[in-house]
Amino acid sequence: MNKDLAKTLTLGTVLAALGFLIAYQFVDPAPPTHLVIATGAENGAYHQFAQQYREQLAREGITLELRPTLGSVENIQLLADGAAAVAFVQGGTGHGEPLLSLGSLYYEPLWIFYRGERPLQRLSEFAGLRFAAGLPGSGTRMIMDELLAENGIAPPRITLLPLGGDPALAALVSGEADAAGFVGGPGAEVVQRLIGRSDTRLLSFTRAAAYKRRHHFLSTIDLPEGSMDLARNLPDRRIRLLAPTANLVVSERLHPALVDLLLQAAQHVHGPGGLFEEPQQFPSARFLEYPLHSEAARFFKSGPPFLQRYLPFWAASLIDRLKVMLLPLVALLIPLLKVMPPLYRWRMRSRIYRWYRELEAIDLEMERGDADLGRLAERLDRIEQEVIHVSVPLSFAVELYDLRMHLALVRDQARTEGEKSRMV
Repeated sequence: MNKDLAKTLTLGTVLAALGFLIAYQFVDPAPPTHLVIATGAENGAYHQFAQQYREQLAREGITLELRPTLGSVENIQLLADGAAAVAFVQGGTGHGEPLLSLGSLYYEPLWIFYRGERPLQRLSEFAGLRFAAGLPGSGTRMIMDELLAENGIAPPRITLLPLGGDPALAALVSGEADAAGFVGGPGAEVVQRLIGRSDTRLLSFTRAAAYKRRHHFLSTIDLPEGSMDLARNLPDRRIRLLAPTANLVVSERLHPALVDLLLQAAQHVHGPGGLFEEPQQFPSARFLEYPLHSEAARFFKSGPPFLQRYLPFWAASLIDRLKVMLLPLVALLIPLLKVMPPLYRWRMRSRIYRWYRELEAIDLEMERGDADLGRLAERLDRIEQEVIHVSVPLSFAVELYDLRMHLALVRDQARTEGEKSRMV
């Protein structure tokens, strides 16, 4: 490669690199490789599902740190404070925080077990009882407070015990509590242990449709006869339950590229369905606690991004972030590709054509007839010596030999003028 071609290519490369450098300032930062998810109690469903999420994200090089909490209320606070990027949140526990939802994940039925021989049909009939309504600040306590208040039996008409989970189960079994409320799936240990007891009953919400109309986060689901245990026919009748949904909630600061990754993990974990969920029913854009994230809306409409379907997450994310680099490619490289060949030709020809100006001046002096032919001959000798040392690519050899031919022509003319002057 000759020096002029190298200089031309270097100039184009520098301009292109400068354009890419400027465009790179507008490239989104890389997604973080470490996320904190607020899960709830370590023996709860949220924590178990988070462990499965962690396994899925680890395959893409993302470390998911599980942070146990007291429940949805604390999870929301951690999101709002920036101490967690993702959290499981029970429907009905939000209060207008600037958070976003990635979708609902599964039904979390409200199970209300009570002691006694007399079947109860309405929450208003629990007046005067000792009710284990969940720990203060938990999602169970929030929904129980709201539903009981709507039925006109807020304290002091009812005694609310600050117990949830295993302590609430123990209080109900021992008789220290007359009733207890739990929010969770049918596989929850407290549900499994209470559903078959002869001294406890499960409330069927006869007015479930009314509750659903009053609260958008609630759904009504049926627990069919025998669905929990066919051999023992548990339950022994169809039970109508109220069910919020578990939501996957994120802060507004979450990197958009991670939304698709989290939803793909949610599909893997919750997609198969369960006792109340049809296969592929969840994750869903329905039953949301917070507004749907824009990237999640695109995911539910079109599925995972094209690149993530065929490439590892890090590669797909890098290519997606560098899309803005196409701008200098279009704005600089294409014009440069058009300009550089003419620029190179101009540089080559300028090494040849610059002698024509002096040849033209010599020719004009000879036409005026008063030129010093000896001095002109010296100038022609000098030009000829300089032209001999000019080096150009073969593609420009024609122009070089044309110059030499024209130089010889001017020299012949000068020689002819010299002979004429001697004859005179």
